[in-house]
Amino acid sequence: MRYLSIGAAAVAATMLLGACSSGSSETTTTAQSTASATSEAPIDASGIELTVWTDENRKPAIEDAAKLFEGETGATVTLVQKNFEDIRNDFINQVPTGEGPDLTIGAHDWVGSLVQAGVISTIDLGDKASSFEPVSIDAFTYDSQLYAMPYSLETIALIQNTDLVGEDAPATWDDMIAAAKEAGAERPVVINTAGQTGDAYTMYGFQTSFGAPVFVQDETGFTTEVGMGGEAGTKFAEWLSANGEEGTGYISTTIDYDTNNELFASGKAAYTVQGPWAIEALTAKGVNVKVNPIPSAGGETASPFVGVQGFYLSSESKNALVAQEFLTNYLATDEAQKALYEADPRIPAWSTLAEEVSSDANIAGFVASSKNGVPMPNIPEMASVWDLWNAAQVQIIKGADAESTWTKMVSDLEAAIG
Repeated sequence: MRYLSIGAAAVAATMLLGACSSGSSETTTTAQSTASATSEAPIDASGIELTVWTDENRKPAIEDAAKLFEGETGATVTLVQKNFEDIRNDFINQVPTGEGPDLTIGAHDWVGSLVQAGVISTIDLGDKASSFEPVSIDAFTYDSQLYAMPYSLETIALIQNTDLVGEDAPATWDDMIAAAKEAGAERPVVINTAGQTGDAYTMYGFQTSFGAPVFVQDETGFTTEVGMGGEAGTKFAEWLSANGEEGTGYISTTIDYDTNNELFASGKAAYTVQGPWAIEALTAKGVNVKVNPIPSAGGETASPFVGVQGFYLSSESKNALVAQEFLTNYLATDEAQKALYEADPRIPAWSTLAEEVSSDANIAGFVASSKNGVPMPNIPEMASVWDLWNAAQVQIIKGADAESTWTKMVSDLEAAIG
């Protein structure tokens, strides 16, 4: 639905109320028809210019929505193409000077730093909020406030060689290992650890299945309370050790991203945990695959990180209402969301489109995994986590004492974030 300008909306409402009070059925019907018709009219934004930052991939899709917006409202939309890697810092630096855009595309884990810098405003999606996958709305929610309109998701999932183990999804880690062994796979599973660096991102689904989230969540969103300590965290660390280089050897610091993909693509490994970006490499040598949710190692649901991208509104926008109109009524539409998907195929956050593209079995598997997933924490403190967390996992995989190594990591992290 297109919204009226405030003045026109007030006139329409007055007409409708007046007609209802007259008691005339014919007049009431006429007024309701008029109100219904005028409520479809676009706002009048003549002479207003909106600036939108985007990257090269998404620019053509946003251009299509912008042309429709310009034609219906009289506004001008200027798209500025930037390298995605530069957008966050440029936005933080330029918005306070008045040189930033009205809207920018960005990732959900920027929210905390952007709120802290005072450069974004909350948005109201109204009824449109229910059209998006709940995890995508959660991802852009900070201190109970929504700060962006989501449009895409990304997550990781279990990918299996169906020529070896069929298509059935293993419910648990042990089920997975047993199926691979029964199939005679050279390696039951390969998991990227980024070599000696560590990759807690990839391991997170298994960690959450022990009930050890990186940060505790409450009704307002993520807190700064570290959630991976205590008994649950210790049990995960012990499991990691048991499957590390001095245990079963299923998890090894010799496996980086490329090695992971090569071992799977060559048919040596029955299972891997990867994202949609790796499908081409994983199937390069003809391996047939099925994508399923990550199995539980600790008894609870394995919940991998979900990354979300969307559109932020600048706190310094002089045309915030017009920018919100562009977001909610020109980008939050079936047509615009499909154009964004086709321009840069990522799992859609728009629920009906996610269902539509799930006709592709691989995409359906990642969508299913995302429904189990949780947003990567969007608080600024998350930046302090990675180095300590990755290093502890590498040490444990290589044979360090699981409990003491993990406990020290948690205490060091708590000290680092104060």
